[in-house]
Amino acid sequence: MKIKEELKYSKEHEWVKVTGDKAYIGITDFAQKALGDIVFVELPEVGTELSAGDTFGVIESVKAASDIYCPVSGTITKINEDLNDQPESINEDSYVAWIIEVELSNPSELDELMNEDEYENFCSKEG
Repeated sequence: MKIKEELKYSKEHEWVKVTGDKAYIGITDFAQKALGDIVFVELPEVGTELSAGDTFGVIESVKAASDIYCPVSGTITKINEDLNDQPESINEDSYVAWIIEVELSNPSELDELMNEDEYENFCSKEG
């Protein structure tokens, strides 16, 4: 399982990469491996306002469909449109294939997310 040091992680297996007042959000390597071969990603609308914990899309794989949750509050400023034609890019590298970019409305929420070590420990308990 691959975990990146510079990211924050949610208990729902999303990662957050902060750049200035923007956050890129995707699913973790743990999540993509659990899902298996990803065949479709339902993307939200740019301009959608989200609160931490809101569902913003769905990932479908050959095994299951799974909701995607936003770990932070903010407004969607970009979606990764490449996922419409290449959803499998999440399987290839889940940390490159971000799903949405959000303008953070409450950066202090980042403090409630896990760092690399905490997330690795969390995943080891999930089995």
